[in-house]
Amino acid sequence: MADGAVIRTVAEVMSHPVVTASPSAVISDAATRMKNKGVGSVVVVDGNRPIGILTERDTVRFAAAGGDATATKVAEWMTERPYTVTPDESVVKAFARLSDFGYRHIPVVEDNSLVGIVSMRDLMKMASLEPVEAPGQMEAPKGLAGVIVAETEVGDVRGIEGFYHYRQYNAVELAEKRSIEDVWYLMFEGELPDRTHHDEFVARVNELRCLPASIKGLLPAIAGAGKTFAPLDALRTAVSVLAADADMKPSLDITADELKADAMRVCAGIPTMIMALYRLRSGLEPIDPHPELGYSANYLYMLTGEIPDPAHARGIEQYQISTIDHGFNASTFTARVITSTGADLGSSVVGAIGALSGPLHGGAPSRALDMLDAIGDPANADAWVRNAVESGDRIMGFGHRVYKTDDPRSVLLKGVAQSLGGEMADFAVSVEATVVDVLAELKPGRELYANVEFYAGVVMDRCGLPRELFTPTFASSRVIGWCANILEQAADNRIIRPSARYVGPPPPQPVPPLGT
Repeated sequence: MADGAVIRTVAEVMSHPVVTASPSAVISDAATRMKNKGVGSVVVVDGNRPIGILTERDTVRFAAAGGDATATKVAEWMTERPYTVTPDESVVKAFARLSDFGYRHIPVVEDNSLVGIVSMRDLMKMASLEPVEAPGQMEAPKGLAGVIVAETEVGDVRGIEGFYHYRQYNAVELAEKRSIEDVWYLMFEGELPDRTHHDEFVARVNELRCLPASIKGLLPAIAGAGKTFAPLDALRTAVSVLAADADMKPSLDITADELKADAMRVCAGIPTMIMALYRLRSGLEPIDPHPELGYSANYLYMLTGEIPDPAHARGIEQYQISTIDHGFNASTFTARVITSTGADLGSSVVGAIGALSGPLHGGAPSRALDMLDAIGDPANADAWVRNAVESGDRIMGFGHRVYKTDDPRSVLLKGVAQSLGGEMADFAVSVEATVVDVLAELKPGRELYANVEFYAGVVMDRCGLPRELFTPTFASSRVIGWCANILEQAADNRIIRPSARYVGPPPPQPVPPLGT
């Protein structure tokens, strides 16, 4: 019961006197009595003791059977020995009985005598009923931590083991051995491509990443909107425009192949829109995709118009592969919730981008780099970290909701950062060691490990991406995971509709007049 709620009893909601009939009465008389009194049942009594109940539903069944209502006795069609409740029983229990047994009317009995009847109609009049938990309802922890809400074949995160995978393959191994197009194919098709399928898929992606003129013409207005420029917000608007231009239909109304085609269009178009919007806001013309460059190399090319260093292109590709999917995170779950309503794919991706914009989800790569800037020099690291820990400040780039050991993505990207070299990579490694040491001293037992954002910022910075594009770059790959989940949700859909526990003032409160 919610705090402050009033427990109502059956006596407060029951109807009385009760419309009754004897077992020897004929059905036509009982039906006439129900109609005249405006009730949905008559209680069949022996003296004042209820022995049965005849409802409108019973009379309909009788009529359908073709019987003679003027000659057939109530006793032949009534429900014998009906379930009863007492006047002092709570309406919650009475409602539960109606639900459990499928009844719409329950006689109210005291000392073996009929004193009233409670019906669904009576209960519906009571707006302040104590909430009744439906079968299967359960309490869930805040944030749904540890709650399994669906089955998926897309991938899984095993936080205790420090391992995650895409379908049946280790995600880190995929990032080390395959291209992002191969992993994209895996996420959509369920298997890794052979050479023929790889080439066909790349050709399809390359064609789709070129934006239609109708979209390109609208990007300057999107890029120029607002006093400040938030690339992820601009991308969200551009995806809405792309979905409208492509006339994307509700997922409920199209085939799986049509939905997959929408997904391909959005995934291929997002990198192009990110870079076009960024250049437009900077006063530069967009650069069309390079027909011979792969997904990640082309991403960097569209930023500057120069063919990127292969090591930089591969570094960005490994980052993008490592962030394609990561369980039912906030943005992925958002995409699935929206899809569960039957919405179009564009709407689901727009919602996911909105979730990704939150600093607690997608905004940390640049914040981790800002922390390194604040420290400034390796010699300052110990004092800076101690002050942060003692002040209770959040250390950006450390700790994860799921992992209780090394984040495998961080381990991968640390290696990528070190292979790319540079002062920032060395500095980050030094700061990571300092954070671990200081925490071990000041917070024994509280183990925090570097997460994906810590080294992601270092890698993206080294490869030439401005900090404003760190989170949009996250979106450029995570959209593939979003869409894989959207396709899976739509294929076996049920609307996602959890419950909430009301804890406000007990209703119904009287509505006051407007007054003067």
